[in-house]
Amino acid sequence: PAAAGAASAVPAPASGATGDVPSPAATQPAPFIAADEAEALLFPEDAAAHQGGIDACRRGEAGTAAASRPGHERVRCLLALRYQGDGQSAASATALFDRTGSVAGIEREHLMDGGYRGTLHLVPELPVRAERRHLEWTAAALADFDAFFADLAASASSPVRYRHRALALRYFRSVRARTPSAYASGWTVAYNLAGSLHRSRDAVRETLFHEIFHLNDGAHGGWSQAALSPIYDGIVARCGTRIPCLAAYAPNETIVKGGTYYAFQPGNGVGEYAAELAIRYYREQRAALRGERLGKAPFKCGPPENARAWSLLAGEFFGGADRVAPCREAARTEP
Repeated sequence: PAAAGAASAVPAPASGATGDVPSPAATQPAPFIAADEAEALLFPEDAAAHQGGIDACRRGEAGTAAASRPGHERVRCLLALRYQGDGQSAASATALFDRTGSVAGIEREHLMDGGYRGTLHLVPELPVRAERRHLEWTAAALADFDAFFADLAASASSPVRYRHRALALRYFRSVRARTPSAYASGWTVAYNLAGSLHRSRDAVRETLFHEIFHLNDGAHGGWSQAALSPIYDGIVARCGTRIPCLAAYAPNETIVKGGTYYAFQPGNGVGEYAAELAIRYYREQRAALRGERLGKAPFKCGPPENARAWSLLAGEFFGGADRVAPCREAARTEP
C-alpha cells in the first residue's frame, strides 16, 4: 500500500528526482541517491554509535573525485559499515547499489496507522544472516525489472515512463504482526521481513512492482484517481464487496481476511485497484515477452471495464505496449 499512515517515516526524495516524471520530450539526468541521503537511510537512528566509521567514509570520499558518480564510493563505504558482520549481505547490498543505484537501508522505529489493520509497531531490521534471502529476492526483482523494461521499450509506441531504479529501500519488522508487507512513498519502498506476502522470490517481485507503481502513480500527479475512478466507482456501485460479483473485475486473487478482494477492499480506494492492475499488466506482459503461456484468460478479455483500464494504464506508464494477444470476441466475458 501507499504509506498514508507513515508520514513521519517519509524521507526526502532521491537526488535528481523531485518526484516528477519527465515528459517524453524532456531530458533529465538519471535519478540517484546522494551520499548524504544514503547515510541517513543506512543510519537513521544510530549514527552516533558508528560515527568513527561514518567519518572515515566521508574522508575517503575526498580522494575519489574521479569516481563515475559523486559520492558513489562513499555510499559503498557506508554499505560496508552498515552490513559489517555479514560479508554475503554486504556484497549483495553493494552489488545492488552498483547495478541499480538503490540503497538497502533500514526504517525508523515508529507506530503506523494501518487503517483496517489497526496501529502497528514497526522496528528497523537489516536483511542479514537468516533474513538475507529478502535482500537477495529484492536484488533479483530489480534485475528482472531492468530486463522487463528493456524488452518492453522495444515494442512501445512512446517512451516508457516508469521509474524503478535509484530507490531507497527501508527494511523493518512489524511487532506481533505480519502486515503491512510493504509500503511506499517519496521514492522509498519499506519492506517487512515478516511480511505475509514475502513467501517466495516471485511473490516479492510482484509485491515490489505493486509498491513501485504507487511511487510512479504519485509522480504522475495521482494519475489513478483521475483516470480510473469512473471505472472503479462503477464496479463498486454494481458489486459492493460481493466476491462473486467482483471476481471478473479483480486484477488479482488476493482477498483480505474477513473482507473482499484487496483491489476493492473498503478504505483501499482506486490507488490499490490501480496497483493491482499494474501487477497483472506486468505479469501478463512478462509472460508474453518470455514466450510463456498465461495461467488464465487475459485480464483485458474480461468485462469492458477491464479493457478500458488496461489501455489507460498501458498508455500512461508503459508507452502503450501490449504484447498480449488480442482478444477473440467470443472469449470476452461478462460478469
